[in-house]
Amino acid sequence: MSGASREVVLGVGAGIAAYKSCDLLRRLQDRGYSLTVVPTPSSLNFVGAATWAALSGRPVFTQMWENVHEVSHISIAQSADFILIAPATADLIARIAGGRADDLLTSLVLAAQTPILIVPAMHPSMWTAASTVANVALLRERGFTVMEPDVGRLTGSDSGQGRFPESAAIIELFDALTGHTQDLLGKRVLVTGGGTREAIDPVRFIGNRSSGKQALAIAKAAVLRGAHVHLIAANTDTSHLSGVEVTHVESAKEMGQALSLEFSTCDILVMAAAVADARPLHQYSEKIKKNQLDVIELEATPDLLASLSAIKTNQVMIGFAAETSELIASASAKLTAKGLDVIYVNDVSGGAIFGKDTTQGMIITRTGAHIALKEVSKDALANLLLDHAIRQLG
Repeated sequence: MSGASREVVLGVGAGIAAYKSCDLLRRLQDRGYSLTVVPTPSSLNFVGAATWAALSGRPVFTQMWENVHEVSHISIAQSADFILIAPATADLIARIAGGRADDLLTSLVLAAQTPILIVPAMHPSMWTAASTVANVALLRERGFTVMEPDVGRLTGSDSGQGRFPESAAIIELFDALTGHTQDLLGKRVLVTGGGTREAIDPVRFIGNRSSGKQALAIAKAAVLRGAHVHLIAANTDTSHLSGVEVTHVESAKEMGQALSLEFSTCDILVMAAAVADARPLHQYSEKIKKNQLDVIELEATPDLLASLSAIKTNQVMIGFAAETSELIASASAKLTAKGLDVIYVNDVSGGAIFGKDTTQGMIITRTGAHIALKEVSKDALANLLLDHAIRQLG
């Protein structure tokens, strides 16, 4: 699933274990999945729609007659990459096995053409009932993945097989189903992001329009894939980023100093920062008066990528190119000149891409591969670039 979309429908059946799915939802979000919750109407007796909306950050639909103009059971099914039903009661399993479409959840299951994982939770006598056994066997025969419930204490004093599994066990099976693996476990990923600012005086600076969103997406994706991640952030907000070591810098010089400290220990460098090509030759300690702003002499900033390429050992280096013309030629030349393994180039004419959640461009590798990308999310690009890095690592 690396590099792919992670849109998941979380179906919730009417069992007491529904409250445990709140924790499951949070843990899935932490692993990079985006969830739309579709509870059965009866399940709202256990966990209300407002709770699901607050946790998922998305609208929650429970009835066929909500948003009729969007044909919800079709639109939700088509937008989902995976469906996870947890908990699934004996009744819900029976309705799905029978091809029923008597509520929104069963209707979208019937309309879906995506992998479906069902996590049963019910009393042991209901789990071992002949009808439930037959329904589960039928679903598995049709390609559904049905998880075995745990053995343990249920409601009251009853105990046996039927207990809702722990979130970690569900996620392990779900990761296997989706192909989401921690393939960067034990690796160190160094990411730069944002745009450097080169001071003219205490008030003014030379900068660029980079938002740092792509670097944040790469850092998050690498963490989810098991890496130790260090982000060198130039003038970008990292307050919502968790699990990542962060060094904040202002200028190209400061970024170069941070890179020199961290580069030798990393396995992958992703140079997503927009580093200024020039800086003022003289930095003034006091604000320059407006009528004195006639000439600002510039000098080139150090070529950070070239200097790192000269000392690289086994690191995989990924660079970016923002161009307005001759994209492939310019990016290919940069890939060779800077000793990169992978480069991503996009067309920024008219300010395109900057500050947006989507991107489009081309991935070029040192092996000569050219992969054109139409509009994709920056999260998707992050995983695609990490896929290529892993291939280069062997």
